[in-house]
Amino acid sequence: MNDLPVWAVRLRNERQSRNWSLKDVARQLIDTASGRIRAHMPTCESLTRMVRAWETGKHRPSEPYPLLLAQIFEVAEGELFADLPNVAELAKASEGNLMWKASDGGDDDMERRRLLRLAAASAGIGIFGASGEPVRQLLDLSIDHGFRSGEEWEMSAADHLYALRTRPPAQVAADLVIDLLTVRRQMEASSPAEVTELQRTLAMLAGIHANALTRLGDHGAAVRWWRTGRSAADASGDREVRLLVRSEEAGHGLYGQRAPETVMRLVGNAEQVAGGTSVDLLTTRAKALSLLGKHTEAYQTLDALVGLTEKGGRGDSLGFWKEDQIYFAQSWIYAGAGDETRAGVARENVLRLTNDYQYQVNVALHEALCTVVQGAVDEGVRRAAAVIDPLPVAYRSNHIIETARMLLRAIPLDQQHRLAIGELREVPAIEAAT
Repeated sequence: MNDLPVWAVRLRNERQSRNWSLKDVARQLIDTASGRIRAHMPTCESLTRMVRAWETGKHRPSEPYPLLLAQIFEVAEGELFADLPNVAELAKASEGNLMWKASDGGDDDMERRRLLRLAAASAGIGIFGASGEPVRQLLDLSIDHGFRSGEEWEMSAADHLYALRTRPPAQVAADLVIDLLTVRRQMEASSPAEVTELQRTLAMLAGIHANALTRLGDHGAAVRWWRTGRSAADASGDREVRLLVRSEEAGHGLYGQRAPETVMRLVGNAEQVAGGTSVDLLTTRAKALSLLGKHTEAYQTLDALVGLTEKGGRGDSLGFWKEDQIYFAQSWIYAGAGDETRAGVARENVLRLTNDYQYQVNVALHEALCTVVQGAVDEGVRRAAAVIDPLPVAYRSNHIIETARMLLRAIPLDQQHRLAIGELREVPAIEAAT
């Protein structure tokens, strides 16, 4: 394995870092290719064998695969296939440096120089990843403790929230793990008072991580992270964060993670912590009622939501809840009831206010859902397929796929055989989940 070309190691590590199988890579290559290129590609089984041959260094990918691989891994083609020393040469050059520890006195400069040489040698190489993150963490340790103030941690949380709304969830989850490890390291070296404040940070980061895992469809891991977030929030004693984590857990549970009845229980538990309801909890309750087919109650909950906002009710001060979520809930509920006029108004308000690509895609799927509920099954399904088909694979989050599945569940049983439905079920993630 030490004689493998660097590009082969990179391909394997890019795949494994996303927990993809060889067949997953083959499917994504097919799904990412344009119609003209896709028509000349081999079968998924043959392409799976080709991916295995690339990763074992037997064959270097030929056109059009280098560009397609760069697209699915979201790495520049030149970086993915750069001509660099092989892994055996790198390992020999860096031997003895990976377990580096800071020395005292004059040895520090020498050790830093050795580490910087290692960083330069390993930048972009598969054993560290393109970001060189392990080396960056070693550099942090060589300069100072890498600890952050409370304000810096809040900015970090805001950055991760922004990433959730604009980047693929796999990238967000990978970045979050790094900060979660950092806050844990800081807690171990902090005073009891500082640890209490860091529990607040941990609660926010754990909640964002659970959100990202939900978007990746890793529900078991997400539920465990929600539990960690709740525990950290409780340990912090911060009522706002305690409510925030519970509200987020309930809201994201609607995307195939929990039964709607369980989500309703989570909402009730959060209301006990809050001593009443909130705008965030009302949006979740209304959507859960819609999934249960209780459209009248869902409408009544929307009215309560609007009434609360008119009285000055707002979301959290940390930026998790935004005004567009009111309109998103309206789009969801009106579409589920087949109320085309009001769903259209809500959809326009969402598009006016948000930069969250998942909200933008999902309100378009709500429009298709409304069409299905009104009885135009073929048209609604084709609209949904047209929304998802051009979306890059990395951006097809569980939130989007689950919304498409919500549309499929709205189709009457006696019409499930219609040919148009196959167009939507051809999307791999939907096909695997139905």
